[in-house]
Amino acid sequence: MSSFRNPFDPNVRLTCGCGGHASQAEHDADLARHTHDSEALQSRAVENTVMRALFPDDSTRRGFLKAVGSGTAMAAISALFPLAAAKEAFAQSGKIEKPNLKVGFIPITCGTPIIMGQPMGFYGRQGLNVEVVKTAGWAVIRDKTLNKEYDAAHMLSPMPLAITLGVGAKPIPYTMPAVENINGQAITLAMKHKDKRDPKQWKGFKFAVPFDYSMHNYLLRYFVAEHGLDPDRDIQIRAVPPPEMVANLRADNIDGFLAPDPVNQRAVYDGVGFIHILSKEIWDGHPCCAFAVSREFITQYPGT
Repeated sequence: MSSFRNPFDPNVRLTCGCGGHASQAEHDADLARHTHDSEALQSRAVENTVMRALFPDDSTRRGFLKAVGSGTAMAAISALFPLAAAKEAFAQSGKIEKPNLKVGFIPITCGTPIIMGQPMGFYGRQGLNVEVVKTAGWAVIRDKTLNKEYDAAHMLSPMPLAITLGVGAKPIPYTMPAVENINGQAITLAMKHKDKRDPKQWKGFKFAVPFDYSMHNYLLRYFVAEHGLDPDRDIQIRAVPPPEMVANLRADNIDGFLAPDPVNQRAVYDGVGFIHILSKEIWDGHPCCAFAVSREFITQYPGT
């Protein structure tokens, strides 16, 4: 059995296999609890799916559940629909075909759910061994994913659509199982432009966005167009990897950028830029980053 020093108390040794519990018994109990929670979640997923199929109208479904209660409702449905068999089939279909996976990510705040799923053990609890790989830029993320070096990836929400359409790359059907975040972006300008808070004064400005096929590009174009500028003629927009944006702002290569955090805050912290407007003030609730995987992967490894 493994033994580890407790980082919070060097005099106490941890003696479970993962090093996170005081004993193997505690480790096993924790694993059993998470397994039970996972099974309960799967069961509820099946019940909710059946209920929505029978009552597609939200108000009708809520009225029915309020009138009879969820327990009575599911008992009545079980008499007409093989609910237990559906749950068993769902559980069997969830068998993991490929437990060892690589997921690429960009080191920005928006990627937190994908990044932190590994050290916090969320992947492991589902029987997955996931290596999350820090990647330099969105074009690299796209290419490595298309080349199958990554099984899945942190992407900008328009990227799976662009890949599917063959815009900027060969057309490959892609899916977006989850939106990772909404809002969270900002337009940051160089300090020398503090007196130019009216976008009408931005004619001739050079802006950076993380990628051509990004909400950042679309939001910036929309924002300047709303203020009377032609985004194709009156300003320049170039794709720059987020980790390089602050350096480009400092070197006076660009006048501003629309980007995710922590890039905006870094520019403020370094004293080279200021936040002009948050993206939620342009479109509140807009999607940004996403978890993306090819349709081929989903078809080949549905349980995974």
